[in-house]
Amino acid sequence: MMVRSGNPALRLGTLMSAALLLLLGAGGTGWPQSLGLQQQGTQAAPPPSTPAPPAPPAREENPGLINEMGKLFDKLPSILPPIKSPGETMNDLSRLTKPSTMVSGRVACPASSNGAPDCKQAADHLCQSKGYKEGKSLNADSAEKCSAKVLIPGRQRKPDDCRTDTFVTSALCQN
Repeated sequence: MMVRSGNPALRLGTLMSAALLLLLGAGGTGWPQSLGLQQQGTQAAPPPSTPAPPAPPAREENPGLINEMGKLFDKLPSILPPIKSPGETMNDLSRLTKPSTMVSGRVACPASSNGAPDCKQAADHLCQSKGYKEGKSLNADSAEKCSAKVLIPGRQRKPDDCRTDTFVTSALCQN
């Protein structure tokens, strides 16, 4: 086969694959000792009986990626939880859910001890004003509230002139 590519890498790859094929082909059965035909009358003598060769040693574990993945798949059934029937799954879900209602309003989130807004308390207050026991914040809004000093022309704005207030505008309420 003649390679006519001008690409030297392709030529080298073809040459390497040809050499590999020759090496693999020579690794199997050896070439006959004589290229002539054997005479029909003479046959090779059977080899002298020798004791059976010892069994090959047990293969050590191959620490490769495929072996490790195989170990993982062997352990997989013990890691996963047992599969539940659809009826059991529905029973579990019905026990977890509570009747709830979404309400809207606007309640300011008070500052917590670390200075961040506490919107859980505001959501509870919003739900209690609608006749429910407790709630979770679904939507919040923020607004910057500034003193009238900010409106004075030519006055430099100071860090304590404005503050950001956060409000709960909708909550999910439960009895």
